[in-house]
This record gives sequence, structure tokens and C-alpha cells, in this order.
Amino acid sequence: MSHENALVELLEAVAGGLVSPEQAARRLAVEPHPHFARIDFDREARCGFPEVVLAQGKTPEECATIAAAIFDRAGRVLVTRASSDHAQAVEARLPAARWDARSRLLRAERTPPESAGLVAVIAAGTADLPVAGEAAGTAEAMGARVELHVDVGVAGIHRVLGIVDRLRQASAVVAVAGMEGALASVAGGLIDRPVIAVPTSTGYGASFGGLAALLGMLNSCSPNVSVVNIDNGFGAGYLAALINRARVEGRAPA
Repeated sequence: MSHENALVELLEAVAGGLVSPEQAARRLAVEPHPHFARIDFDREARCGFPEVVLAQGKTPEECATIAAAIFDRAGRVLVTRASSDHAQAVEARLPAARWDARSRLLRAERTPPESAGLVAVIAAGTADLPVAGEAAGTAEAMGARVELHVDVGVAGIHRVLGIVDRLRQASAVVAVAGMEGALASVAGGLIDRPVIAVPTSTGYGASFGGLAALLGMLNSCSPNVSVVNIDNGFGAGYLAALINRARVEGRAPA
């Protein structure tokens, strides 16, 4: 949404009694930045989604302050890598916030996003669920309808073959795998959709904390496979949601 469209929407909400003049004034004001951060309040106008908060490395109070400021301006906020302490601090400021312990995602929205299109997230094993959940939750927060398929790794190739029809319906597929990371190449060879590969740090010693999966995915012979960093479910989910949005809006081939 452009800045002009957002302003018109805000004025219409005031005229319709959905937003008070005081609330509108707060949204239009130039918010003071906390001394420990410079919040990018214009990110949504440029990129279509508000700035996302990385909780890792921040104190719970710092995380809560930034998240509350973004929520007050944008009406929604997404926090990644949030611990239980981060979640408690944010929830104290934003009662609408919801935290998922496994994916470590925390979300708060005044109005739930309208789901559209389809992003498929496939996880090789149950151990890959934290990263797969981060990808799925991120895409959902950005308005994509998401299907999560768990434990479809290549050790039982029939499992991924059994969901090929669903993958072909998706705008993009996020393939999450550790060990040797072969799932992304297999998926890429079966469908005509972009496959975003996420190597995870799941695996035994020679997997080198996900490096083996990363190299395997980077060396994929499936040309529709792209790769994000180790355990970067957020980045994969974000990219898949942008691809999905472009397709839904008619800016990409169906």
C-alpha cells in the first residue's frame, strides 16, 4: 500500500468512526525513537510489510518497546527468534500478541490478514519443524494461505511424491531440510514452481551444523531452486509470501 493510499484509508476510518481523531493524530505524528533503535516506520509503504523485529540479542524490554511502537503505527507487528522472556514483555504491552514457542515467532494484529493464494512449506523431518514453522508463520503474517507438510523427507520418497499435486497448486514452495538437504532438489524436479530451500542445522557431525545441507542445496541441479541461509525460515517465508502476493495481484505468471 502506498503512503497516499494509507493516508486515504486512515481518513476514511476517521470519517466512519472506526478510528478516533486522537488515534489518527498519533499515527500521523513523527514518533520519537528510543535511544537504542531507529525504527523504520516507512518500511510498509516501501516494501508492503512493516519492519520485522529480531528479538535475538535484544533485552525483553527493548524488544517490547520496539514492537509496541511498530504496532501502534502499523496495526501489526511480527517478532522473530523470541524467547519466553521476550514474549512476556511484549504481551504485557500488547495483549493481542500470540507467541509460538517452537518457531519462536510472535505476532500481533489489530485485524487478522486476509489469506490469499497458497504457499506450501515442506519439512524433511519433525526435527526441522522449528524452522519450517518460522517460514509458515511468516508467510501467514504477510497474508498468504499456507499449507505445512511435515516429515516428507527423501528417506521415504513416497511421502513427498504423495503431495506433488498440492505443491503444484502453490505460488511457491519452501523446502526445509537438514542432513544432506536433498528434499529441495527432489521437489524442484517435480514441479514448475519456485522452490526456496532452507538448510537446517539438524544432523549428525558431518553435517557441520547445516553446512552440508547448505552446500548440497547450492549445488542443486534443479534450476528452480534458490537457497537462503542456514535455519533462515523467516527469510524463506518472507520471500515466498512476496512471490505469492505478486501472483495473487496478477503481477506474476499463474
